[in-house]
Amino acid sequence: MKHIQILFLVSPVLLSLLVIGLFPVVNADEKQTSATLMAKHYYSGFPDAHDTYNAISAGSDGKIYYVLSSNKHDVGGKFYVYDPATDQTKFIADLSEAVGEKGCIAQGKSHVEFYEYNGKLYFATHVGFYEIINGAECLPVNAPASYKLYTGGHFVSYDMKIGKIESLALAPHGEGILTMAMDRQRGHLYGITWPKGYLVHYDLNTKQLKDLGLVNEQGEGGVIGKDYRVICRSMVVDPRDGTVYYSTAEGDIFLYRPEMSAPEKLADVDLRIDYFGSYDYTGAGSMAYNWRKIFWYEPENVAYGVHGNSGYLFRFDPKAKTIEIVERITSEPSRKSGMFDQFSYGYLGFMLGKNDTIYYLTGGPIYKDGKRVKGLDSVAMGMARGKENLHLVTYNIPKKEYKDLGAIFYADGDFPTYVNTIAQDKVGNIYALARFLRNGKVVADLVKIPLP
Repeated sequence: MKHIQILFLVSPVLLSLLVIGLFPVVNADEKQTSATLMAKHYYSGFPDAHDTYNAISAGSDGKIYYVLSSNKHDVGGKFYVYDPATDQTKFIADLSEAVGEKGCIAQGKSHVEFYEYNGKLYFATHVGFYEIINGAECLPVNAPASYKLYTGGHFVSYDMKIGKIESLALAPHGEGILTMAMDRQRGHLYGITWPKGYLVHYDLNTKQLKDLGLVNEQGEGGVIGKDYRVICRSMVVDPRDGTVYYSTAEGDIFLYRPEMSAPEKLADVDLRIDYFGSYDYTGAGSMAYNWRKIFWYEPENVAYGVHGNSGYLFRFDPKAKTIEIVERITSEPSRKSGMFDQFSYGYLGFMLGKNDTIYYLTGGPIYKDGKRVKGLDSVAMGMARGKENLHLVTYNIPKKEYKDLGAIFYADGDFPTYVNTIAQDKVGNIYALARFLRNGKVVADLVKIPLP
């Protein structure tokens, strides 16, 4: 591989051709693309790092903050920061230790982005260790020997100047915090817990936590085919009035404001759109009619979201009560083949980045001997139906311009997998948390994707 690294210094195009020739795993469609992107992976020092969702963001200090997850009962998730100026990662804290817990099932994950407000980053913790009950991953009801049950997820703040972590509030009912949004104009945190799905509201001004009840039947703690409902993974706040919006498996959109006693369903608009597909919302294995990821776009005073499985970008105007299909922003090979994402929930690597441009890390089909490699028809939970390449897709909102910037590969010819995170630094480089092989073992860690 030393020869390939030397050639890369001379000619990135030549390197791409060599990689395609040497590594047959590369999709045949990628041979026809004008560019491929080369990713660099980092090892932060956590050998047990497991797949992470959402938990990476850029700070105003130019650094990239992220959490690596653990699926062990006695190992907490690890909080890190990467400095693009030094090209170094630094350990900040163990999540369980940071919130002062010992002897309990660990705070193994953060499943949310970081929200910056008055010099602090706000985020939440989640459980990473599960008990298998009736073939499903469940919140443990039997603690491992000498350990106590999981206490519940925490809303957490991190002071970026002095490095202090503070637990602000504990989620009710012993559940982890799966989904989070923040009203950064008024200082309010919102979360949805897992597995049953309680909506919670924490007011930074009064330091009070409200439990607003279940968002949708029994959530992912329900019985499949009856009261099971997959939980929304992304909420959005309208900064004009502080209203927070979330979706349900049935495709309804709910809203809540601090002065309300309970959330309300938004009338006359829903996500039951033919282009998204048809779903049994009592079943597992997809996000059903939920949006996958959503953000507020201030220039138009609307939200832009993506329906994960189908890959359709849509525009949500809460005042006009409209949903408008904008574009299918899957990879070019997926658009040509018409296939859904192989990751059954769709991808969370979706963000508004520089220059009013959406950046989306999504999949592309793999071909062998000229034929598309087909995955499983269905899966019982959110997981990959089959392997697919990783692409970086952009969509410039004002120009209405879609681009597939190409497939992403490591220097050894392999490609990042299980990517459900995204961040961007001040010069435009993209970051994610992805799987790769290290010393013969698959780990999940930081990946940097320099843009051409």
